Amino acid sequence: MSTDLNDFKIIKEGEAEILMHAKNEVFYNKTQVNNRDLSIAVLRTFIEKRQLEHEAFLTRRTKSAEKVLEKNSESVSGSAPNEMPMDDIECNGEREMLDETPQEEPCSVRKDIPESTNGKGKRELKPPRVLEALSASGLRALRYAREVEGIGQVVALDNDKASVEACRRNIKFNGSVACSKVESHLTDARVFMLTHPKEFDVVDLDPYGSPSVFLDSAVQSVVDGGMLMCTATDMAVLCGGNGEVCYSKYGSYPLRGKYCHEMALRILLACIESHANRYKRYIVPVLSVQMDFYIRVFVRIYTSASAMKNTPLKLSYVYQCIGCDSFHLQQIGRTVSKNNSVRYLPGFGPVVPQECTDCGKKFNMGGPIWSAPIHDLEWVTSILADLKSMKDRYPAYDRISAVLTTISEELPDIPLFLSLHNLCATLKCTSPSAVVFRSAVINAGYRISGTHVNPLGLKTDAPMDVIWDIMRCWVKSHPVKEQPSDQPGSVILAKEPAFQANFARAVASLSKAQAKKVARFLPNPERHWGPKLRAGRQITSKHISLLGPEAVNGSLKHDHDDGDEEAQVCHKF
Repeated sequence: MSTDLNDFKIIKEGEAEILMHAKNEVFYNKTQVNNRDLSIAVLRTFIEKRQLEHEAFLTRRTKSAEKVLEKNSESVSGSAPNEMPMDDIECNGEREMLDETPQEEPCSVRKDIPESTNGKGKRELKPPRVLEALSASGLRALRYAREVEGIGQVVALDNDKASVEACRRNIKFNGSVACSKVESHLTDARVFMLTHPKEFDVVDLDPYGSPSVFLDSAVQSVVDGGMLMCTATDMAVLCGGNGEVCYSKYGSYPLRGKYCHEMALRILLACIESHANRYKRYIVPVLSVQMDFYIRVFVRIYTSASAMKNTPLKLSYVYQCIGCDSFHLQQIGRTVSKNNSVRYLPGFGPVVPQECTDCGKKFNMGGPIWSAPIHDLEWVTSILADLKSMKDRYPAYDRISAVLTTISEELPDIPLFLSLHNLCATLKCTSPSAVVFRSAVINAGYRISGTHVNPLGLKTDAPMDVIWDIMRCWVKSHPVKEQPSDQPGSVILAKEPAFQANFARAVASLSKAQAKKVARFLPNPERHWGPKLRAGRQITSKHISLLGPEAVNGSLKHDHDDGDEEAQVCHKF
Protein backbone atom coordinates (compact mmCIF):
# COMPACT_ATOMS: atom_id res chain seq x y z
CA MET A 1 0.00 0.00 0.00
CA SER A 2 1.23 3.48 -0.87
CA THR A 3 2.38 5.71 1.99
CA ASP A 4 1.91 8.94 0.07
CA LEU A 5 -0.25 11.18 2.27
CA ASN A 6 -2.11 12.37 -0.83
CA ASP A 7 -3.71 8.91 -0.98
CA PHE A 8 -5.06 9.23 2.56
CA LYS A 9 -7.58 11.27 4.46
CA ILE A 10 -6.74 12.29 8.04
CA ILE A 11 -9.58 11.54 10.46
CA LYS A 12 -9.40 13.06 13.93
CA GLU A 13 -11.52 11.76 16.80
CA GLY A 14 -10.78 12.83 20.34
CA GLU A 15 -7.01 13.06 20.68
CA ALA A 16 -6.26 10.36 18.10
CA GLU A 17 -5.74 10.76 14.37
CA ILE A 18 -5.78 8.03 11.78
CA LEU A 19 -4.94 7.82 8.08
CA MET A 20 -7.75 6.34 6.00
CA HIS A 21 -7.12 5.24 2.42
CA ALA A 22 -9.53 6.53 -0.18
CA LYS A 23 -10.65 2.98 -0.95
CA ASN A 24 -12.77 0.93 1.45
CA GLU A 25 -9.88 -1.37 2.47
CA VAL A 26 -9.95 -1.03 6.27
CA PHE A 27 -13.19 -0.69 8.19
CA TYR A 28 -13.88 2.62 9.89
CA ASN A 29 -17.34 3.56 11.14
CA LYS A 30 -17.97 7.19 11.99
CA THR A 31 -21.20 6.35 13.80
CA GLN A 32 -19.30 4.29 16.38
CA VAL A 33 -17.98 7.51 17.95
CA ASN A 34 -20.78 7.07 20.52
CA ASN A 35 -19.55 3.56 21.22
CA ARG A 36 -15.92 4.63 21.60
CA ASP A 37 -16.73 7.64 23.81
CA LEU A 38 -18.88 5.51 26.09
CA SER A 39 -16.16 2.86 26.31
CA ILE A 40 -13.57 5.47 27.29
CA ALA A 41 -15.87 6.81 30.01
CA VAL A 42 -16.46 3.30 31.39
CA LEU A 43 -12.74 2.48 31.21
CA ARG A 44 -11.86 5.60 33.22
CA THR A 45 -14.37 4.63 35.89
CA PHE A 46 -13.09 1.04 35.90
CA ILE A 47 -9.53 2.21 36.58
CA GLU A 48 -10.74 4.36 39.50
CA LYS A 49 -12.87 1.56 40.96
CA ARG A 50 -10.04 -0.91 40.50
CA GLN A 51 -7.69 1.33 42.48
CA LEU A 52 -10.24 1.78 45.27
CA GLU A 53 -10.87 -1.96 45.46
CA HIS A 54 -7.14 -2.63 45.68
CA GLU A 55 -6.73 -0.10 48.50
CA ALA A 56 -9.70 -1.59 50.33
CA PHE A 57 -8.17 -5.05 49.97
CA LEU A 58 -4.87 -3.86 51.45
CA THR A 59 -6.69 -2.17 54.32
CA ARG A 60 -8.64 -5.33 55.14
CA ARG A 61 -5.49 -7.40 54.99
CA THR A 62 -3.62 -5.00 57.25
CA LYS A 63 -6.46 -4.96 59.79
CA SER A 64 -6.67 -8.73 59.85
CA ALA A 65 -2.91 -8.91 60.35
CA GLU A 66 -3.15 -6.44 63.22
CA LYS A 67 -5.83 -8.53 64.89
CA VAL A 68 -3.75 -11.68 64.57
CA LEU A 69 -0.68 -9.94 66.02
CA GLU A 70 -2.72 -8.43 68.82
CA LYS A 71 -4.03 -11.85 69.82
CA ASN A 72 -0.54 -13.29 69.55
CA SER A 73 0.89 -10.53 71.73
CA GLU A 74 -1.73 -11.13 74.39
CA SER A 75 -1.04 -14.85 74.44
CA VAL A 76 2.75 -14.34 74.65
CA SER A 77 2.52 -11.72 77.40
CA GLY A 78 0.12 -13.93 79.38
CA SER A 79 2.30 -17.06 79.16
CA ALA A 80 5.79 -15.52 79.46
CA PRO A 81 5.67 -12.06 81.07
CA ASN A 82 9.46 -11.88 81.53
CA GLU A 83 10.28 -12.32 77.85
CA MET A 84 11.40 -9.54 75.51
CA PRO A 85 8.56 -7.25 74.27
CA MET A 86 7.37 -7.97 70.74
CA ASP A 87 8.29 -4.46 69.55
CA ASP A 88 11.98 -5.16 70.27
CA ILE A 89 12.20 -8.42 68.35
CA GLU A 90 14.52 -8.36 65.36
CA CYS A 91 14.48 -10.88 62.58
CA ASN A 92 17.40 -11.56 60.21
CA GLY A 93 19.18 -8.51 61.60
CA GLU A 94 16.32 -6.08 60.84
CA ARG A 95 13.67 -4.70 63.13
CA GLU A 96 10.22 -5.76 61.94
CA MET A 97 6.98 -3.78 61.86
CA LEU A 98 4.90 -6.63 63.22
CA ASP A 99 1.68 -4.63 63.33
CA GLU A 100 1.64 -4.62 59.54
CA THR A 101 2.77 -8.24 59.07
CA PRO A 102 0.55 -11.34 59.10
CA GLN A 103 1.55 -13.54 62.03
CA GLU A 104 1.66 -16.70 59.99
CA GLU A 105 4.36 -15.44 57.59
CA PRO A 106 7.95 -16.55 58.40
CA CYS A 107 10.49 -13.98 59.55
CA SER A 108 12.51 -14.32 56.38
CA VAL A 109 9.55 -13.06 54.39
CA ARG A 110 8.37 -10.30 56.70
CA LYS A 111 11.11 -7.87 55.76
CA ASP A 112 9.39 -7.37 52.38
CA ILE A 113 6.02 -6.47 53.86
CA PRO A 114 6.48 -2.79 54.80
CA GLU A 115 7.69 -1.98 51.28
CA SER A 116 4.79 -3.87 49.72
CA THR A 117 2.24 -2.24 52.00
CA ASN A 118 3.43 1.17 50.83
CA GLY A 119 2.40 0.32 47.28
CA LYS A 120 5.62 -1.31 46.00
CA GLY A 121 6.76 -4.83 45.40
CA LYS A 122 4.35 -7.70 44.89
CA ARG A 123 1.30 -5.75 46.13
CA GLU A 124 1.73 -2.87 43.71
CA LEU A 125 -1.23 -2.48 41.37
CA LYS A 126 0.06 -2.54 37.83
CA PRO A 127 -1.49 -0.38 35.10
CA PRO A 128 -4.33 -2.26 33.40
CA ARG A 129 -3.65 -4.14 30.19
CA VAL A 130 -6.26 -3.79 27.47
CA LEU A 131 -6.92 -6.13 24.57
CA GLU A 132 -8.80 -4.89 21.53
CA ALA A 133 -9.60 -8.13 19.80
CA LEU A 134 -10.77 -6.68 16.46
CA SER A 135 -8.85 -3.48 15.89
CA ALA A 136 -9.26 -2.68 12.13
CA SER A 137 -7.78 0.84 11.79
CA GLY A 138 -6.73 0.88 15.46
CA LEU A 139 -8.63 4.07 16.27
CA ARG A 140 -10.17 2.66 19.46
CA ALA A 141 -6.84 1.36 20.77
CA LEU A 142 -5.18 4.70 20.01
CA ARG A 143 -7.89 6.64 21.84
CA TYR A 144 -7.53 4.35 24.85
CA ALA A 145 -3.77 4.93 24.94
CA ARG A 146 -3.90 8.69 24.45
CA GLU A 147 -7.00 9.65 26.41
CA VAL A 148 -7.29 7.31 29.40
CA GLU A 149 -4.99 8.24 32.29
CA GLY A 150 -3.32 5.32 34.03
CA ILE A 151 -3.73 2.94 31.11
CA GLY A 152 -1.02 0.36 30.55
CA GLN A 153 -0.37 -1.69 27.46
CA VAL A 154 -3.00 -1.82 24.69
CA VAL A 155 -2.80 -4.86 22.41
CA ALA A 156 -4.61 -4.51 19.06
CA LEU A 157 -5.36 -7.66 17.09
CA ASP A 158 -6.69 -8.29 13.61
CA ASN A 159 -6.71 -11.20 11.22
CA ASP A 160 -6.55 -9.00 8.11
CA LYS A 161 -3.12 -8.02 6.80
CA ALA A 162 -4.29 -4.65 5.39
CA SER A 163 -5.87 -3.76 8.74
CA VAL A 164 -2.71 -4.56 10.69
CA GLU A 165 -0.63 -2.49 8.26
CA ALA A 166 -3.06 0.41 8.65
CA CYS A 167 -3.04 0.04 12.44
CA ARG A 168 0.77 0.09 12.63
CA ARG A 169 0.86 3.08 10.31
CA ASN A 170 -1.61 4.90 12.55
CA ILE A 171 0.38 4.03 15.67
CA LYS A 172 3.46 5.72 14.20
CA PHE A 173 1.35 8.64 13.01
CA ASN A 174 0.15 9.29 16.60
CA GLY A 175 3.61 9.79 18.09
CA SER A 176 5.65 8.47 20.98
CA VAL A 177 2.78 7.88 23.45
CA ALA A 178 1.00 5.60 21.01
CA CYS A 179 4.23 3.84 20.03
CA SER A 180 5.10 3.12 23.67
CA LYS A 181 1.66 1.80 24.68
CA VAL A 182 0.00 0.27 21.61
CA GLU A 183 1.16 -2.82 19.77
CA SER A 184 -0.51 -4.49 16.80
CA HIS A 185 -0.50 -8.19 15.90
CA LEU A 186 -1.66 -10.13 12.86
CA THR A 187 -3.40 -13.10 14.43
CA ASP A 188 -6.72 -14.77 15.04
CA ALA A 189 -8.20 -13.12 18.14
CA ARG A 190 -9.73 -16.39 19.34
CA VAL A 191 -6.39 -18.21 19.31
CA PHE A 192 -4.60 -15.28 20.94
CA MET A 193 -7.12 -15.03 23.79
CA LEU A 194 -7.07 -18.79 24.38
CA THR A 195 -3.28 -18.78 24.63
CA HIS A 196 -3.27 -15.80 27.03
CA PRO A 197 -5.68 -16.84 29.81
CA LYS A 198 -6.38 -14.32 32.59
CA GLU A 199 -3.79 -11.87 31.28
CA PHE A 200 -5.88 -8.80 30.39
CA ASP A 201 -7.73 -6.48 32.74
CA VAL A 202 -10.01 -5.34 29.91
CA VAL A 203 -11.03 -7.19 26.76
CA ASP A 204 -12.91 -5.20 24.11
CA LEU A 205 -14.99 -7.06 21.50
CA ASP A 206 -16.51 -4.91 18.78
CA PRO A 207 -17.00 -7.15 15.73
CA TYR A 208 -18.85 -6.41 12.50
CA GLY A 209 -21.88 -8.58 13.33
CA SER A 210 -22.18 -11.20 16.06
CA PRO A 211 -19.58 -11.61 18.87
CA SER A 212 -20.74 -15.15 19.68
CA VAL A 213 -17.70 -16.94 18.20
CA PHE A 214 -15.32 -14.85 20.36
CA LEU A 215 -17.09 -15.16 23.71
CA ASP A 216 -15.68 -18.51 24.82
CA SER A 217 -12.07 -17.36 24.48
CA ALA A 218 -12.80 -13.82 25.69
CA VAL A 219 -14.19 -14.90 29.09
CA GLN A 220 -11.00 -16.91 29.66
CA SER A 221 -8.65 -14.07 28.76
CA VAL A 222 -10.00 -11.61 31.37
CA VAL A 223 -8.35 -11.51 34.79
CA ASP A 224 -10.42 -12.13 37.89
CA GLY A 225 -12.38 -8.94 38.48
CA GLY A 226 -11.54 -7.63 35.01
CA MET A 227 -13.96 -6.26 32.46
CA LEU A 228 -15.35 -7.52 29.18
CA MET A 229 -16.77 -4.92 26.78
CA CYS A 230 -18.88 -6.52 24.07
CA THR A 231 -20.84 -5.14 21.09
CA ALA A 232 -23.38 -6.94 18.91
CA THR A 233 -24.65 -5.36 15.69
CA ASP A 234 -26.73 -8.27 14.36
CA MET A 235 -29.93 -6.72 15.69
CA ALA A 236 -32.21 -8.39 13.13
CA VAL A 237 -31.18 -11.74 14.59
CA LEU A 238 -31.35 -10.69 18.25
CA CYS A 239 -34.72 -8.95 17.86
CA GLY A 240 -36.59 -11.91 16.43
CA GLY A 241 -36.11 -11.60 12.68
CA ASN A 242 -34.46 -15.05 12.58
CA GLY A 243 -35.24 -16.82 15.83
CA GLU A 244 -33.54 -20.07 14.86
CA VAL A 245 -30.33 -18.22 13.97
CA CYS A 246 -30.40 -16.39 17.30
CA TYR A 247 -30.79 -19.69 19.12
CA SER A 248 -27.85 -21.22 17.25
CA LYS A 249 -25.59 -18.25 18.02
CA TYR A 250 -26.71 -17.17 21.50
CA GLY A 251 -28.63 -20.13 22.93
CA SER A 252 -31.85 -18.11 23.41
CA TYR A 253 -35.02 -17.67 21.40
CA PRO A 254 -36.06 -14.02 20.84
CA LEU A 255 -39.59 -12.60 20.81
CA ARG A 256 -40.80 -9.81 18.56
CA GLY A 257 -42.30 -7.48 21.14
CA LYS A 258 -41.91 -3.75 21.67
CA TYR A 259 -39.21 -4.63 24.20
CA CYS A 260 -37.18 -6.65 21.67
CA HIS A 261 -34.12 -4.37 21.94
CA GLU A 262 -33.91 -4.80 25.71
CA MET A 263 -34.49 -8.51 25.27
CA ALA A 264 -31.51 -8.48 22.87
CA LEU A 265 -29.36 -7.02 25.65
CA ARG A 266 -30.53 -9.69 28.06
CA ILE A 267 -29.96 -12.49 25.53
CA LEU A 268 -26.36 -11.33 25.04
CA LEU A 269 -25.78 -11.19 28.82
CA ALA A 270 -27.22 -14.68 29.26
CA CYS A 271 -24.93 -15.95 26.51
CA ILE A 272 -21.82 -14.42 28.11
CA GLU A 273 -22.81 -15.89 31.47
CA SER A 274 -23.23 -19.32 29.86
CA HIS A 275 -19.71 -19.20 28.41
CA ALA A 276 -18.25 -17.96 31.71
CA ASN A 277 -19.95 -20.72 33.71
CA ARG A 278 -18.04 -23.37 31.78
CA TYR A 279 -14.87 -22.17 33.49
CA LYS A 280 -16.35 -21.66 36.99
CA ARG A 281 -16.75 -17.95 36.30
CA TYR A 282 -19.71 -15.57 36.38
CA ILE A 283 -20.48 -12.02 35.27
CA VAL A 284 -21.67 -8.84 36.99
CA PRO A 285 -23.12 -6.30 34.51
CA VAL A 286 -22.23 -2.67 35.22
CA LEU A 287 -23.76 -1.05 32.12
CA SER A 288 -25.85 -2.34 29.21
CA VAL A 289 -26.81 0.01 26.40
CA GLN A 290 -28.93 -0.19 23.27
CA MET A 291 -27.94 2.70 21.02
CA ASP A 292 -28.10 3.52 17.31
CA PHE A 293 -27.97 0.17 15.47
CA TYR A 294 -26.27 -2.02 18.10
CA ILE A 295 -26.15 -3.15 21.71
CA ARG A 296 -23.14 -2.76 23.99
CA VAL A 297 -22.61 -4.45 27.38
CA PHE A 298 -19.93 -3.90 30.02
CA VAL A 299 -19.55 -6.79 32.47
CA ARG A 300 -17.04 -7.73 35.13
CA ILE A 301 -15.93 -11.36 35.30
CA TYR A 302 -15.17 -13.20 38.52
CA THR A 303 -14.15 -16.75 39.38
CA SER A 304 -16.11 -18.62 42.04
CA ALA A 305 -17.53 -22.14 41.85
CA SER A 306 -19.98 -21.41 44.68
CA ALA A 307 -21.22 -18.04 43.37
CA MET A 308 -21.65 -19.60 39.94
CA LYS A 309 -24.49 -21.70 41.36
CA ASN A 310 -26.67 -18.57 41.50
CA THR A 311 -26.82 -18.36 37.69
CA PRO A 312 -30.25 -20.10 37.38
CA LEU A 313 -31.66 -17.42 39.70
CA LYS A 314 -30.62 -14.75 37.18
CA LEU A 315 -32.19 -16.37 34.11
CA SER A 316 -35.84 -16.56 33.07
CA TYR A 317 -38.06 -17.66 30.23
CA VAL A 318 -40.54 -15.16 28.79
CA TYR A 319 -44.17 -15.96 27.93
CA GLN A 320 -45.68 -13.44 25.52
CA CYS A 321 -49.38 -13.43 24.64
CA ILE A 322 -49.95 -13.41 20.87
CA GLY A 323 -53.16 -11.41 21.34
CA CYS A 324 -52.58 -8.59 23.83
CA ASP A 325 -48.75 -8.77 24.09
CA SER A 326 -48.88 -9.30 27.86
CA PHE A 327 -45.69 -10.92 29.07
CA HIS A 328 -44.75 -13.00 32.10
CA LEU A 329 -41.36 -14.24 33.31
CA GLN A 330 -40.58 -17.69 34.71
CA GLN A 331 -37.36 -18.02 36.67
CA ILE A 332 -35.28 -21.09 35.83
CA GLY A 333 -34.15 -21.87 39.39
CA ARG A 334 -34.95 -21.16 43.03
CA THR A 335 -33.30 -21.63 46.41
CA VAL A 336 -34.48 -23.12 49.68
CA SER A 337 -32.72 -22.25 52.96
CA LYS A 338 -32.60 -24.77 55.77
CA ASN A 339 -30.31 -24.92 58.81
CA ASN A 340 -27.90 -22.29 57.47
CA SER A 341 -27.55 -24.19 54.20
CA VAL A 342 -28.91 -23.30 50.76
CA ARG A 343 -30.32 -25.80 48.30
CA TYR A 344 -30.67 -25.01 44.62
CA LEU A 345 -33.83 -26.38 43.04
CA PRO A 346 -35.71 -26.04 39.74
CA GLY A 347 -38.10 -23.12 39.53
CA PHE A 348 -41.85 -23.61 39.95
CA GLY A 349 -43.97 -23.54 36.82
CA PRO A 350 -45.79 -22.88 34.71
CA VAL A 351 -46.42 -19.25 35.61
CA VAL A 352 -49.16 -18.94 32.99
CA PRO A 353 -52.03 -21.22 31.91
CA GLN A 354 -52.45 -22.49 28.36
CA GLU A 355 -54.53 -19.42 27.48
CA CYS A 356 -54.04 -15.79 28.48
CA THR A 357 -56.30 -14.82 31.40
CA ASP A 358 -56.70 -11.33 29.93
CA CYS A 359 -57.64 -12.01 26.29
CA GLY A 360 -57.84 -15.81 25.92
CA LYS A 361 -55.06 -16.20 23.31
CA LYS A 362 -52.06 -18.52 23.35
CA PHE A 363 -48.52 -17.70 24.49
CA ASN A 364 -45.22 -17.66 22.65
CA MET A 365 -42.24 -18.69 24.78
CA GLY A 366 -38.81 -17.08 24.45
CA GLY A 367 -35.53 -17.09 26.29
CA PRO A 368 -33.79 -17.83 28.47
CA ILE A 369 -32.82 -14.23 29.10
CA TRP A 370 -30.86 -12.45 31.83
CA SER A 371 -33.58 -11.27 34.25
CA ALA A 372 -31.28 -9.84 36.95
CA PRO A 373 -30.28 -6.13 36.85
CA ILE A 374 -28.38 -5.11 33.70
CA HIS A 375 -26.95 -1.91 35.21
CA ASP A 376 -25.07 -0.99 38.38
CA LEU A 377 -26.55 2.40 39.26
CA GLU A 378 -23.49 3.34 41.33
CA TRP A 379 -21.32 2.80 38.26
CA VAL A 380 -23.75 4.72 36.07
CA THR A 381 -23.66 7.68 38.46
CA SER A 382 -19.84 7.62 38.55
CA ILE A 383 -19.57 7.39 34.76
CA LEU A 384 -22.01 10.25 34.31
CA ALA A 385 -20.13 12.43 36.83
CA ASP A 386 -16.81 11.71 35.09
CA LEU A 387 -18.40 12.49 31.75
CA LYS A 388 -19.66 15.89 32.91
CA SER A 389 -16.34 16.79 34.54
CA MET A 390 -14.47 16.54 31.21
CA LYS A 391 -17.20 17.03 28.64
CA ASP A 392 -14.83 18.76 26.20
CA ARG A 393 -12.89 15.54 25.75
CA TYR A 394 -15.88 13.57 24.44
CA PRO A 395 -16.90 14.28 20.82
CA ALA A 396 -20.25 12.56 21.41
CA TYR A 397 -20.88 14.06 24.85
CA ASP A 398 -24.47 15.14 24.17
CA ARG A 399 -25.60 11.73 22.98
CA ILE A 400 -23.97 9.52 25.60
CA SER A 401 -24.83 11.87 28.49
CA ALA A 402 -28.47 11.73 27.38
CA VAL A 403 -28.38 7.92 27.29
CA LEU A 404 -26.67 7.64 30.70
CA THR A 405 -29.12 10.14 32.23
CA THR A 406 -32.04 7.98 31.12
CA ILE A 407 -30.34 4.80 32.36
CA SER A 408 -29.72 6.39 35.78
CA GLU A 409 -33.51 6.74 36.24
CA GLU A 410 -34.48 3.25 35.12
CA LEU A 411 -35.84 0.76 37.61
CA PRO A 412 -32.87 -1.64 37.80
CA ASP A 413 -34.74 -4.73 38.98
CA ILE A 414 -37.53 -4.76 36.36
CA PRO A 415 -36.89 -6.85 33.22
CA LEU A 416 -38.48 -5.65 29.96
CA PHE A 417 -41.06 -2.88 29.65
CA LEU A 418 -44.53 -1.92 28.47
CA SER A 419 -45.40 0.29 25.53
CA LEU A 420 -48.27 2.66 26.27
CA HIS A 421 -49.11 3.00 22.59
CA ASN A 422 -49.13 -0.76 22.21
CA LEU A 423 -51.62 -1.11 25.07
CA CYS A 424 -53.89 1.44 23.44
CA ALA A 425 -53.54 -0.22 20.03
CA THR A 426 -54.81 -3.47 21.56
CA LEU A 427 -57.88 -1.71 23.00
CA LYS A 428 -58.33 0.60 19.97
CA CYS A 429 -58.58 3.58 22.32
CA THR A 430 -57.03 7.02 22.54
CA SER A 431 -53.80 7.09 24.50
CA PRO A 432 -53.50 8.76 27.90
CA SER A 433 -50.43 10.94 28.35
CA ALA A 434 -47.41 9.27 29.91
CA VAL A 435 -47.82 11.49 33.00
CA VAL A 436 -51.44 10.39 33.47
CA PHE A 437 -50.62 6.71 33.08
CA ARG A 438 -47.60 6.97 35.36
CA SER A 439 -49.74 8.71 37.98
CA ALA A 440 -52.34 5.93 37.87
CA VAL A 441 -49.67 3.26 38.41
CA ILE A 442 -48.05 5.21 41.26
CA ASN A 443 -51.43 5.88 42.92
CA ALA A 444 -52.12 2.14 42.76
CA GLY A 445 -49.03 1.58 44.90
CA TYR A 446 -46.50 0.46 42.29
CA ARG A 447 -43.25 1.83 40.88
CA ILE A 448 -42.76 3.01 37.32
CA SER A 449 -39.97 4.56 35.25
CA GLY A 450 -38.88 5.12 31.68
CA THR A 451 -36.30 3.13 29.73
CA HIS A 452 -33.36 4.23 27.60
CA VAL A 453 -34.32 1.73 24.90
CA ASN A 454 -37.61 3.32 23.87
CA PRO A 455 -38.96 6.85 24.53
CA LEU A 456 -42.45 5.37 24.90
CA GLY A 457 -41.40 2.41 27.06
CA LEU A 458 -42.41 2.17 30.72
CA LYS A 459 -40.86 -0.17 33.29
CA THR A 460 -43.12 -1.08 36.19
CA ASP A 461 -43.51 -3.76 38.85
CA ALA A 462 -47.30 -3.65 38.50
CA PRO A 463 -48.70 -7.01 37.27
CA MET A 464 -50.49 -7.14 33.93
CA ASP A 465 -53.95 -7.49 35.48
CA VAL A 466 -53.42 -4.16 37.27
CA ILE A 467 -52.23 -2.53 34.04
CA TRP A 468 -55.32 -3.70 32.18
CA ASP A 469 -57.58 -2.55 35.04
CA ILE A 470 -56.06 0.93 34.74
CA MET A 471 -56.72 0.89 30.99
CA ARG A 472 -60.32 -0.31 31.55
CA CYS A 473 -60.91 2.65 33.84
CA TRP A 474 -59.39 4.97 31.22
CA VAL A 475 -61.67 3.60 28.50
CA LYS A 476 -64.75 4.13 30.69
CA SER A 477 -64.11 7.89 30.56
CA HIS A 478 -62.85 7.74 26.95
CA PRO A 479 -65.20 5.32 25.15
CA VAL A 480 -64.13 3.36 22.07
CA LYS A 481 -66.02 2.17 19.02
CA GLU A 482 -67.56 -1.25 19.26
CA GLN A 483 -65.22 -4.00 18.03
CA PRO A 484 -65.83 -7.66 17.10
CA SER A 485 -66.28 -9.72 20.25
CA ASP A 486 -63.42 -12.10 19.42
CA GLN A 487 -60.79 -9.33 19.32
CA PRO A 488 -58.32 -9.28 22.25
CA GLY A 489 -59.31 -5.70 23.10
CA SER A 490 -63.00 -6.58 23.24
CA VAL A 491 -62.34 -9.54 25.54
CA ILE A 492 -60.28 -7.35 27.87
CA LEU A 493 -62.85 -4.54 27.99
CA ALA A 494 -65.71 -6.99 28.59
CA LYS A 495 -64.38 -7.55 32.11
CA GLU A 496 -65.05 -5.08 34.90
CA PRO A 497 -61.97 -3.53 36.59
CA ALA A 498 -61.14 -4.92 40.02
CA PHE A 499 -60.44 -1.42 41.38
CA GLN A 500 -61.03 2.18 40.42
CA ALA A 501 -57.87 3.77 39.04
CA ASN A 502 -56.85 7.18 40.32
CA PHE A 503 -55.54 9.39 37.50
CA ALA A 504 -54.77 12.38 39.75
CA ARG A 505 -51.33 13.86 39.05
CA ALA A 506 -48.72 12.10 41.22
CA VAL A 507 -45.61 13.89 42.46
CA ALA A 508 -43.22 11.30 40.97
CA SER A 509 -45.00 11.08 37.62
CA LEU A 510 -42.14 13.02 36.01
CA SER A 511 -38.55 11.92 36.38
CA LYS A 512 -35.92 14.39 37.58
CA ALA A 513 -34.52 14.69 34.07
CA GLN A 514 -37.98 15.40 32.65
CA ALA A 515 -38.72 17.94 35.38
CA LYS A 516 -35.45 19.74 34.65
CA LYS A 517 -36.04 19.37 30.88
CA VAL A 518 -32.77 17.52 30.40
CA ALA A 519 -32.45 15.95 26.94
CA ARG A 520 -32.86 12.18 27.07
CA PHE A 521 -33.42 11.09 23.46
CA LEU A 522 -31.51 12.95 20.78
CA PRO A 523 -31.98 12.61 17.00
CA ASN A 524 -29.20 11.35 14.78
CA PRO A 525 -26.67 14.12 14.06
CA GLU A 526 -26.87 13.67 10.29
CA ARG A 527 -28.59 11.75 7.53
CA HIS A 528 -27.55 8.20 6.67
CA TRP A 529 -26.39 7.69 10.26
CA GLY A 530 -25.85 3.98 10.60
CA PRO A 531 -23.54 1.03 9.94
CA LYS A 532 -21.30 1.40 6.92
CA LEU A 533 -20.08 -1.18 4.45
CA ARG A 534 -17.87 -3.99 5.60
CA ALA A 535 -14.24 -3.41 4.65
CA GLY A 536 -13.29 -4.67 1.21
CA ARG A 537 -16.73 -4.30 -0.38
CA GLN A 538 -16.89 -2.16 -3.49
CA ILE A 539 -19.01 0.97 -3.13
CA THR A 540 -21.60 1.24 -5.92
CA SER A 541 -24.63 3.36 -6.68
CA LYS A 542 -26.94 0.92 -4.88
CA HIS A 543 -25.41 2.06 -1.56
CA ILE A 544 -26.80 5.61 -1.83
CA SER A 545 -29.52 4.87 0.74
CA LEU A 546 -26.89 3.58 3.17
CA LEU A 547 -24.00 5.99 2.70
CA GLY A 548 -25.54 9.03 1.07
CA PRO A 549 -25.05 10.36 -2.46
CA GLU A 550 -21.97 12.44 -1.61
CA ALA A 551 -19.99 9.51 -0.21
CA VAL A 552 -20.98 7.24 -3.09
CA ASN A 553 -20.27 9.80 -5.79
CA GLY A 554 -16.90 10.65 -4.26
CA SER A 555 -15.89 7.00 -4.18
CA LEU A 556 -17.03 6.37 -7.74
CA LYS A 557 -15.18 9.47 -8.94
CA HIS A 558 -12.00 8.23 -7.25
CA ASP A 559 -12.37 4.85 -8.98
CA HIS A 560 -12.77 6.55 -12.36
CA ASP A 561 -9.69 8.68 -11.71
CA ASP A 562 -7.67 5.56 -10.90
CA GLY A 563 -8.88 3.98 -14.13
CA ASP A 564 -7.86 7.03 -16.15
CA GLU A 565 -4.39 7.01 -14.61
CA GLU A 566 -3.96 3.31 -15.43
CA ALA A 567 -5.07 3.95 -19.03
CA GLN A 568 -2.54 6.76 -19.37
CA VAL A 569 0.25 4.54 -18.05
CA CYS A 570 -0.68 1.79 -20.48
CA HIS A 571 -0.78 4.29 -23.36
CA LYS A 572 2.77 5.43 -22.54
CA PHE A 573 4.05 1.90 -22.77
